[in-house]
Amino acid sequence: MSRLQGKTAVVTGASKGIGAGIARALAAEGASVVVNYAGDRVGADKVAADIVAKGGKAIVVQGDVAVASDVKRLFRETRQAFGAPDILVNNAGIFRFMPLEDLTEDEFHRQFNVNVLGTVLASQEAAKNFGNKGGSIINLSSVVSVNPPPGSTIYSATKAAVDNVTLSLAAELGPRGIRVNAIAPGPVDTEGFNTAGFAGSDFEKAAVARTPLGRVGQARDIAAVAVFLASDESGWLTGERLQASGGLR
Repeated sequence: MSRLQGKTAVVTGASKGIGAGIARALAAEGASVVVNYAGDRVGADKVAADIVAKGGKAIVVQGDVAVASDVKRLFRETRQAFGAPDILVNNAGIFRFMPLEDLTEDEFHRQFNVNVLGTVLASQEAAKNFGNKGGSIINLSSVVSVNPPPGSTIYSATKAAVDNVTLSLAAELGPRGIRVNAIAPGPVDTEGFNTAGFAGSDFEKAAVARTPLGRVGQARDIAAVAVFLASDESGWLTGERLQASGGLR
């Protein structure tokens, strides 16, 4: 039997990359999936269409996770389509690496608003909507939260914040049957990885050289961990940060 049959999952930032991979993997295990996106409607529609074509259930909901009213609407439309959610994957995130002299106030707030405030707002609504049956919240962290490279001052700080949000919410929400865990990927071959110029770069070569399994990650690698954390197989785990990085430290 599929591990997530009868469950409903909300995946933020699911129009591409890791989020799209997680959405497809959750659906393949039987979950009804809400594919959230901020700006890429075409990508979100494709993810949902792929799920439906394979016999799954999915809807697309636009919304900026850094805007409280959008997040409330996301969960309202989830309930209207599939009933109360069981799983939230806080995947929506942005990054930009830059030297200290180029940092701006606007860039600081841009990354913190999506990566940290968005995680908090979505978790807040999920906790309200899970109800008495509990649920699973899965946050996307990064290896840089504990081992930040040069130029990642803002981004690595947002992911360190996500780690601590995970710990705090796990303690707070555990008595309500809500588990909160984080996945910390290393470099993953996604559209963002390519757009940022990392693919084929010295950065990628250095990362692969330091990775015991000898390659960068794929979205499916992270999605498999997300399915585990969403399922009852991880029912005794909360407040954990699972580093899915091929051994990269």
